Amino acid sequence: MTTLERGFKTWAERTAASIRRDLGLAAHQPLDVRSLAAFLEVQLKTPNEVSGIPTDVLDQLLVHDPSGWSAVSLTLGDRAVIIYNPRHSAARQASDIAHELSHFILSHEPAKLVVSPDGRMVMRSYNSKQEEEANWLAWSMLAPREALLYAARQRMPNSEIARIYGVSEALIEYRLKITGVRAVLQRSRGRQP
Repeated sequence: MTTLERGFKTWAERTAASIRRDLGLAAHQPLDVRSLAAFLEVQLKTPNEVSGIPTDVLDQLLVHDPSGWSAVSLTLGDRAVIIYNPRHSAARQASDIAHELSHFILSHEPAKLVVSPDGRMVMRSYNSKQEEEANWLAWSMLAPREALLYAARQRMPNSEIARIYGVSEALIEYRLKITGVRAVLQRSRGRQP
């Protein structure tokens, strides 16, 4: 069940298009999340690049359970930082980083961490609405509707669209369905002689 407010999806699509224009991108050009992070003045780091993380924690994150986490955004003083998982595929990293950048763009309230007195257990709050908003904006920036229309009109297979935009085929398939691009193309091809 969606928790997005009425009009949010349209707003996100327009905001994504505006951000892409600010970066000098045409509607059908791929977005480099690292360029977006630099534009937003957000530092990107892997756990290895964060000083002070104990070796056993690095081993847990990068060796023993690299599939157990994706990325986290935080503010250190006046610096915005995203720590992302370098063990994920490039497409997954792009999606994770875009998602975290979206939290900054949307000025979301950061999650709250609760640490047990002995420091062995950490729990965090979870806001499903904020997560869904960040997903929608991130995916709108990475695979905008106009870009999908352009690629689909060129009859590109999903694998090629995903390669060009640096995302997964699953994301392309989802965006083709949810944005109505697939239905538009099916209707237009049905009318052709």
